[in-house]
Formats: sequence, structure tokens, C-alpha cells
Amino acid sequence: MRAQFVMSEIGVGLRRNLTMTFAVIISVALSLALFGGSLLMRDQVSAMKGYWYDKVNVSIYLCNEADAKDSADAKGGGQAGAAGGGGGAVCSKGAVTAEQKKSIETDLKAMDLVDSVHYESSDEAYKHYKERFGHTALASVITPDQMPDSFRVKLKQPEKYKVITSSFAGRDGVQSVEDQHNQLDNLFGMLSALNWAALGIMLIMLVVALLLIVNTVRVSAFSRRRETGIMRLVGASSFYIQVPFIMEAAFAGLIGAVVACGMLGVGQYFVIDHGVALRAKMELINFIGWDSVLTKLPLVLAIGVLMPSLAAFIALRKYLKV
Repeated sequence: MRAQFVMSEIGVGLRRNLTMTFAVIISVALSLALFGGSLLMRDQVSAMKGYWYDKVNVSIYLCNEADAKDSADAKGGGQAGAAGGGGGAVCSKGAVTAEQKKSIETDLKAMDLVDSVHYESSDEAYKHYKERFGHTALASVITPDQMPDSFRVKLKQPEKYKVITSSFAGRDGVQSVEDQHNQLDNLFGMLSALNWAALGIMLIMLVVALLLIVNTVRVSAFSRRRETGIMRLVGASSFYIQVPFIMEAAFAGLIGAVVACGMLGVGQYFVIDHGVALRAKMELINFIGWDSVLTKLPLVLAIGVLMPSLAAFIALRKYLKV
């Protein structure tokens, strides 16, 4: 009988404050959708880091005759004026020798951080360049002797690429040490900034939802002050009086959470897998799957129920006067 009474009171409260309840549902749905989207964005960034960092090699470019000549000219120009930029010191001792190549390769293979080392000659580098950029105007004037020999280094722990840079940059026979991590770091930094922006918007929407919940509970408690007064006079406990109001907020929050879960599922299905189909159109990106989405839904539902319930409980302690 008590359960039936509580459920009837919940229905009465929702009907009396239908517009505010609808506003609560929409606010909770949007804030939780942003919250779930932020969690999925974090998983996406982590998946992309693991995918791309594992494929990025560190390249050690070796000095050739053209580099040595340019360094000699730069050094001469620097002596005529001020000791100009550090470019004069690069390859100033001439093109890389066979002994230097062997020493660099031996030291690379001796490092525990290095997984594999691949030597690419200038002819191979020229062939790869023609395959990728043969249609450009610059490709017609590039010659094989202008392409540097290089070592392509694959690391066991790609995030420690700076160890290779500090060990081989400036070494005799080494023109430069380059990697693609800077570009990737910029990309992931931008994605992280977008993620933080989504979290900020989510917090604003969450505050709006909490304010709406508190106001809804206050209006509901005021409109039923006569009934709650009678319940107090016949010996009903404070918790028993508060339960219908808390359940109203929890029910509205649950509906909002269900809508948020639906939005996340629709986004995964129509944006990633089908419809827009980013997974098929952007094959170079390792998109997250349904397993990541499904693991976030219980958390979204739990927050959708607990957050309004707690807000209603706190509001009732202050505003329920009987």
C-alpha cells in the first residue's frame, strides 16, 4: 500500500510540474551526453596514440657531399661575419664515412630501447620520393645524390624518442635526427583541448540541470505542502515524506540518462560505423568500437539517477517545511 501511495505521488508531482520536468530531462540528457562523449573522446585519443606512436619511426639522416659543401659555405660565411647560426657546424667534417655508418648502426642496435634498425640508401630514398612526390615540379630537379642516407629506427617505447635525439644529434656524420612525434603531439594536443572544452560545457549544463532539479523540487514541495502537513500530523517520518520528491527527481534523471545513452549509441552507429561512416572513409584512424561505448553507458545511467536524487535530498532538507 505504501509503495502504491509513493508511486501515485510521483505521478502527481510529475504531472503538476510537467514543463520543468521536461527541462530537467533535456538538461540532464545533454550534460550526460557531453560527459559520455568526453569519456569516449579520451578513449579515442588513447587508441590513436597507441596506434600512431607504434608506427612512427625515428629517422637519423646522414651527411652527404651536398650537405658537406653547404656546411663549408655556411662556415665560410659565418667566419666573414659573426659566428652565425649552428648550421655551419652541421656536416662541417664532410660526408659520412663507412666507419661512421657502422658505428652509428652498432650503437643503435646496442640500445635496449631500439626494436629494429633499417638502413635506407640515397638511391632507395630517391625511389621512395619519386613514388610519393613524382607529380610535383620539385621532383624533376631532385637527383639521387641530393637525398641523404638514413637509418629508420623503430622503438619499443615510442614515447621515449627523445633518447635517440639526445644520443645522436650533432654526432659526426649525422645531419639531423627527426621524428613525427611533434606533429602527432600537436594533433593530440588539439584533441585534448576539444575534450576539455566539451567537459567545460558539460559542467555548465550540469549546473543548469542541478538548479532546475532544485527549483522543481521546491515548487513540488510548495504545491503539496497541505498533503505533507497532514502526513506529518499522522506520524509519517521525514524520510517517508521526502521519498516521493526524491523519486520524482531520480525518475526524471533516469529518463535523461536513457536519452543520453541513446545519443551516444546513435552517434557511434550513424557517425562512426554507418551513415557518415567515418570508419570506412578515414581508414588511417583507429576508431573506438562498441565495447568502449557500452562500458560507458552504466556509468551514465548511474550518474543520471544519483545526481538528481542527491540534489533533491539536499534541497528538501532546506525547503520542505511542514
